[in-house]
Amino acid sequence: MNLNSLKQTLEGEFFTDETTRKLYATDASAYREIPQAVAIPKTEDDLVKLIRFARENKTSVIPRTAGTSLAGQVVGAGIVVDVSKHFNRIIEVNKEEGWALVEPGIVRDDLNQHLKAYGYFFAPETSTANRAMIGGMIGNNSCGSNSVVYGSTREHLLEVNAILSDGNKAWFGPLNKTEFLSRTEGDALENKVYRHIETMLSNADNRKEIEKEFPKRSIQRRNTGYAIDMLARMEPFQDGGDLFNFCSLIAGSEGTLAFVTSAKIKLTPIDPPHKKLVCIHCHSIDESLRANLVALHHKPSAVELMDHYVFEATKRNRGQAENRFFIEGDPQAILVAEITRNTAAQVDADAQALIEDLKSKGLGYSYPVVGGDDIKKVWNLRKAGLGLLSNVPGDDKPVPVIEDTAVDVEDLPSYIAEVGDILKKHGLYSVHYAHAGSGELHLRPIIDLKKTEGVQLFRTIAEDIATLVKKYDGSLSGEHGDGRLRGEFIPQMIGPHNYALIKDLKRTWDPDNLFNPGKIVDTPPMDTFLRYEKGQATKEFDTVLDFSSTMGILRTAEQCNGSGDCRKTEISGGTMCPSYMATRKEKDTTRARANILREMITRTDKANPFAQEEIKEVMDLCLSCKGCKSECPSNVDMGKLKQEWQYQYYKTKGIPFRTRLIGNFSLGMKLASLMPWGYRFVFGNKALGNVAKSVIGFAADRSMPHLSPISWKKWFTQKFKPTVKQPTKTVYLFIDELLNYNEAEIGITTVRLLDKLGYAIKFVEHHDSGRSFLSKGMLEEARDLARKNVALFKDLITAETPLIGVEPSAILTFRDEYPDLLRGDEKTSAYAIGAHTFMIEEFLAKELDAGRIDANAFKEQRLLIKMHGHCQQKALSTLTPMKKILTVLGKNEVHLIPSGCCGMAGSFGYEKEHYDLSMQIGELVLFPTVRKQPEEVVIAAPGTSCRHQIKDGTGRRALHPVEILWNAMKD
Repeated sequence: MNLNSLKQTLEGEFFTDETTRKLYATDASAYREIPQAVAIPKTEDDLVKLIRFARENKTSVIPRTAGTSLAGQVVGAGIVVDVSKHFNRIIEVNKEEGWALVEPGIVRDDLNQHLKAYGYFFAPETSTANRAMIGGMIGNNSCGSNSVVYGSTREHLLEVNAILSDGNKAWFGPLNKTEFLSRTEGDALENKVYRHIETMLSNADNRKEIEKEFPKRSIQRRNTGYAIDMLARMEPFQDGGDLFNFCSLIAGSEGTLAFVTSAKIKLTPIDPPHKKLVCIHCHSIDESLRANLVALHHKPSAVELMDHYVFEATKRNRGQAENRFFIEGDPQAILVAEITRNTAAQVDADAQALIEDLKSKGLGYSYPVVGGDDIKKVWNLRKAGLGLLSNVPGDDKPVPVIEDTAVDVEDLPSYIAEVGDILKKHGLYSVHYAHAGSGELHLRPIIDLKKTEGVQLFRTIAEDIATLVKKYDGSLSGEHGDGRLRGEFIPQMIGPHNYALIKDLKRTWDPDNLFNPGKIVDTPPMDTFLRYEKGQATKEFDTVLDFSSTMGILRTAEQCNGSGDCRKTEISGGTMCPSYMATRKEKDTTRARANILREMITRTDKANPFAQEEIKEVMDLCLSCKGCKSECPSNVDMGKLKQEWQYQYYKTKGIPFRTRLIGNFSLGMKLASLMPWGYRFVFGNKALGNVAKSVIGFAADRSMPHLSPISWKKWFTQKFKPTVKQPTKTVYLFIDELLNYNEAEIGITTVRLLDKLGYAIKFVEHHDSGRSFLSKGMLEEARDLARKNVALFKDLITAETPLIGVEPSAILTFRDEYPDLLRGDEKTSAYAIGAHTFMIEEFLAKELDAGRIDANAFKEQRLLIKMHGHCQQKALSTLTPMKKILTVLGKNEVHLIPSGCCGMAGSFGYEKEHYDLSMQIGELVLFPTVRKQPEEVVIAAPGTSCRHQIKDGTGRRALHPVEILWNAMKD
């Protein structure tokens, strides 16, 4: 059977195209290898067929969930089997016994959202928990920040159902001595693996050698090789040991022994409700590690470290910059100790006791205590560490090579000091962060892996640190696994005798080497199959948008380290990435788009590498929501990358008719306003409207934009009569493309509201924002408008005369795209204008805070408002001002709808090939939430596209905040 024949037998999807294979060639590690094919199985029968095909055709299968592994675990030449899309069920929860049966593709945080109702949670918590899946956590034996209390996934894995390498299904769970011995009898592969382990561990010399060479028992985190040391401590090999359970071996086996199809996991009662974080500011890493030993005596639920390199990286990331509120002065390291207790008084007392203990020992210089909602901000900053470190501009990056070493926590200060000496010897320094409380810091030396000498350093450092770890009887991998990165050093870590034992174990379980070969045992050299070729030069390109801050468009794409923050689901919240949330396809992630750009413009000889259809295919479902601009810790602004890619693509391919039409939307609406009867006649008639939409390329089911009976400009110049005699302040109002012709009513309401509040409104004949051109990659047209608007406003807009806009996507071009479109003095002027440019909600909130707006001007009412934020508003600003003005001025109760992108995204939701996905995105959170609201509940949305989408998807009319405020004014 060949690959095409195999595809026909599967219920799921199967891909052999080059694009998909390239997207699965990397994970979050430094490695890259193009797989033979990619399978998205739908059933267990699909998995059996794939495994049997691999055995019969001498290939391999590589189990994969979120693909966030850091040691190359899911990189390989065989068939990548992605179970994240279909194997994500919670099969059963047993509240009485405290366990759940789940499939490997369930996201850890999504699972815990479900378990809340039962009073439980799954305890191991990786920094990637909002996209990491249980299958991957089993494969890597993941731990997380709370492992000082809860240990690793291994301690929470009760049973697994799996498919063995012969294609037969098997169950693994706890067995007493009699049950264990009965499993050794028979000729099936399942019997052979039990018989093999019985022979191996009944040998006293083997057990002695294992105990001697494996990492210290006191080390909480250990993932070196296969866990035969854990099995040796079970019955029947140790009297009084735990019941024998192969789950301890399967956890941490990286999918090399069996294919897990479901897992029975132990659940933990939800933590006591009271907790505080003590953020211990230290002058050095060594001081923080000594403080760590003190903190552990106070029984914390987590102790995590961040160094100054992480703090510096937060300054370059808008989403994380606001999470650094607790940092005082210029610490070299901050140790965060989490105190969790049953009462608030106990938490406060124990936190203070820790602080007094530290002071008495002269450790730390500041100890801010963080509680409430701010706790999440601190932990979000810590979890973003990996991604934040990748946003350093240039080719020198913090490299995952020694980032997972673990030693006894008492040895940590001296071990880290010796690591520093080794790095210094090679002229390197390292980032330090993560799990100090468990004896494991994520150490990342800064190395350029594009250079030959950088790759040599990569190997040298790995060799030197492996020797040091062995000196401390530590584990080369604490939680990230061996994979391709550390497998080469396992003989050194556990000794040649034990290495022979685990190789024999792999051969017994997988005699044809079809499960994820080249990981843990028989791995290729750790400096082969790297993401970048040795001596690779970074290509430079002339671009319209300015990528100088990231040293070029290619390096901007390369900032994606593969950590998969864009694979969050709608349950976890956030905006990034809306198309992935709907399709659950890797191809539709921000990571995939960055990867395909990197691949196609690096590994090609084409004159215009951007004009390749593979890039177009992967970019197609990017909604340019800008969610990644704030939510991606590596600062991969895919909206910006897509705009430039479109422009470069059209230089060779030409601009399609529909694209030109959308780009020139404002001109079209201007013409329509001259003959409004014609526009309404065509689109008011279903048959005619559908014909017109078909010609344009719009979806028949999508309603067309409303055309206002009078343009805003005409109303303002002919009908508006200011009432303000002594204005509080003068503001310039920006009338965007939609506000003038399609939503003049909202523009009129805005003027009336500002006038009533005492502001003088000025309007100058300006040009369109350019948003429609930007959305379609027509950058030269957008740049022309930017130049004209900057020239017009540069001498008008100041702190005293700000520029105010109503539509977020239009007004925010002044802060976001204009500086990128321009150079020199024009760029400087654009930045100056942007500093005093505000969405109407931002402006009103600032004025309220300054005491220039009297809340008593509004009625005493108590509306319940459900508020949906605009994507670019969330990415470039915050929803706080909008909530504030609706709450304080309107005197309302305001709830934020926890929705990401509405799915419309400008023209995206109109286009016939995108309409279904657009509505699917709306159905994730927004539409169901709106439909549940009684009629008296007000739906608020500042974005034109969002209000249009809500109307088409639910039949409800959403209001702009200015409409709600105007209706709430007295008189």
